[in-house]
Amino acid sequence: IARFSKRIQAKIKDLLQQMEEGLKTADPHDCSAYTGWTGIALLYLQLYRVTKNQSHLQRSLDYVKRILRNLNGRRVTFLCGDAGPLAVGAVVYHKLKNDSESKECVAKLLQLQRTVISADAELPDELLYGRAGYLYALLYLNTEIGPDTVPQSVIKEVRYFSPSSATERKTERCPLLYQWHRKQYVGAAHGVAGIYYMLMQPIANVDQETLAELVKPSIDYVRHKKFRSGNYPSSLSNETDRLVHWCHGAPGVIHMLMQAYKTFKEDKYLKDAMDCSDVIWQRGLLRKGYGICHGTAGNAIVFISTVSRALKSCCLSHSDQSFTP
Repeated sequence: IARFSKRIQAKIKDLLQQMEEGLKTADPHDCSAYTGWTGIALLYLQLYRVTKNQSHLQRSLDYVKRILRNLNGRRVTFLCGDAGPLAVGAVVYHKLKNDSESKECVAKLLQLQRTVISADAELPDELLYGRAGYLYALLYLNTEIGPDTVPQSVIKEVRYFSPSSATERKTERCPLLYQWHRKQYVGAAHGVAGIYYMLMQPIANVDQETLAELVKPSIDYVRHKKFRSGNYPSSLSNETDRLVHWCHGAPGVIHMLMQAYKTFKEDKYLKDAMDCSDVIWQRGLLRKGYGICHGTAGNAIVFISTVSRALKSCCLSHSDQSFTP
């Protein structure tokens, strides 16, 4: 085991060197967690979490400082907007015991709330560009720094999502239904799977009545849209079983199903999740890149995180406050 561990560490060091060399030609203006510099800061933060090597935390800080000088204010989510850099910056400064800088990042993040809850903002509700993506940043802070970092009153207000979509959300079979670009998307990035996943996070503190009467029947409605293959459509109006991506398809929906299994303790969600894992395995790695959305990482993470959760889920309760960003 020790020998294998050394080989892994050597390989990680080699890959980091290759990455750093490649970053010399990367887009200097992309500060996002999704495709830019905040994602690199997150990588080093995770390396510090695993290895406790202070140099990784310092390297994360180097990227955080660069990122915070270049925020553009155009978007508000964790993955694609200013919320991600500010949240990661707050966590890095917190771990370095620089409380003043950490609190400044939190304050700037909370200033974005006005845009998020405004009915006039024309902001979508989905995870990649919308309100669920901002909620993600708030829950990330409360998980990494402390449960009262973001007040529950703020989380509750954001959690309501878009007042403008109220009429869309009231259907008999699917009480919570959202649109993006006039389509009712299913997947994690732009659709209901990502939104439901966020609402089921224990640290979001959604009341049991809402979970049982609104979230659960909405998840069951999506489950009935499953293809025979185990995959899911990109939108409710699409009958083509083609995409097996985190953004559209089983690799994103599976996370919603696993969270539903943890929340409601019903085996049907675990069964559907395993069907998702089968179709992801059978249809192989994607060849569109290495990223999460429609790349290798988005499919591979299923077998790193979701299956391990299935093995542990028998000893988890809904009171568990874990949140996996």
